[in-house]
Amino acid sequence: MSTVGTMETLFERPLLDSLPAEFVCDFTVDLGPPLLISTPRGKLVQYIGKGRRVEGPRLHGEFLTSVDWVVLGTDGMTRLDIRGSIRTDDGALIYFETRGVVKLPPDGRERLMKGERLAFEGTYIRTTPKLETSDERYSWLNDFVLVSYNELSLAPPRMDFRMYRIL
Repeated sequence: MSTVGTMETLFERPLLDSLPAEFVCDFTVDLGPPLLISTPRGKLVQYIGKGRRVEGPRLHGEFLTSVDWVVLGTDGMTRLDIRGSIRTDDGALIYFETRGVVKLPPDGRERLMKGERLAFEGTYIRTTPKLETSDERYSWLNDFVLVSYNELSLAPPRMDFRMYRIL
């Protein structure tokens, strides 16, 4: 007897309470002085980022220089477009690209400008990284859907990443 057609479809299954995920790594990007550019979309801010250690169960190295584009939207949302690279401890180079959104509390920008670090629970900073390499030792990174929870500080200027792979 064939079981084709008797399997439960996606929409017949219960909704997930959370997405299954696996921790990939943590790292920090220190941000250089901002370059502000006015555009019709809002203020465009460019940062040159210099990374620190990348640490995870299977990924260890240094986050190298990045170019971080930040759009301070007229709608109160901030949009991120960040591109950089990672050099692993064993010499592999990995391309890093991420986009994301930042929603701060109403007084968030003022608090950041005063040097306050905003608590993770009071902000919404999420990014969707993509890692790419042709180094076979790290090719497992190429096919993942990744998400990051982030924290931002302006004194000193930096962004912290905690990256997960969606299973």
